[in-house]
Amino acid sequence: MQIFLLILGFSTIPIILTIARAFGIYTCVNECEAQVFTLFGKVIGTLNKSGLHFPISHFGLRAMLIPFFGKRYVVSTALRQHYLRSQMVNSEEGTPMGVGIWYEMQVADPVAYLFINANPDGSLQANVTSSTISTLSNLEMETMLEDRHSLSRTVRQAVSPLSEKWGYRLGSVYIRKVEFTDMQMVHNITEKVVKRLVQVTSAMKQDGENRVGLIKSETAFKVSQKMAEAAAARPEIVGQKLNEIAKKDPEVLDTVLEVMEIDKLLEAGASIDILPQSSNLLLQVGGSRG
Repeated sequence: MQIFLLILGFSTIPIILTIARAFGIYTCVNECEAQVFTLFGKVIGTLNKSGLHFPISHFGLRAMLIPFFGKRYVVSTALRQHYLRSQMVNSEEGTPMGVGIWYEMQVADPVAYLFINANPDGSLQANVTSSTISTLSNLEMETMLEDRHSLSRTVRQAVSPLSEKWGYRLGSVYIRKVEFTDMQMVHNITEKVVKRLVQVTSAMKQDGENRVGLIKSETAFKVSQKMAEAAAARPEIVGQKLNEIAKKDPEVLDTVLEVMEIDKLLEAGASIDILPQSSNLLLQVGGSRG
């Protein structure tokens, strides 16, 4: 019997809770959610704090009539993101450009979101698109490609006032992509960029070669200058050493000079006639001539 009562209790509790919720005795508000209650076509209140709520404690005895003569609307207040692709914009040069816009949105006023605009999502999307086109149209291509941050802030400032009337809080707005839609123009720009890169590369190469040549010439000049200084200083150093040798030992000086003379003769490759030391060949030659 106790088991039967326990099973009966567990089976009847969900039914009782469902009936209580259907009659508006209590309601559960989830995170990032708001519930708007209307009675006889008029808004009587909003619950936007998550948790368990008893409408009768917020709206009085009128809450008992909501299931019969009113309605409960559940609105998500979570942050949402949307991306619009390839919105057509013409630059000042007449170039057709495709622009991608990314923006964040969040419901700040559930009542305005439900009853001010029949399609707030579509209206916000159209407003962002039109503001982007009006902001970016007839701008220079360079400005459109480089100043996307400031242009994004301008679009947000233009869209925010009207979005607040529709119950939205507009978050970040960012122009993520600007692209060329004419493929022939893309090919022309690519060809120009390639040619420019070739020119810059060749100029850098020529500049490097010029710098290397300049360094080589400066190095050769310094080396030749040092070699000339060394060659000019050599006789003075050799003369000083020979003078020192002559003062200390003249015989050594004579020997050094003879060695130097023989070395020069060997380098010159001249022919040498060697005469015996005791020979009187010169006297004989002189006598024969006489």
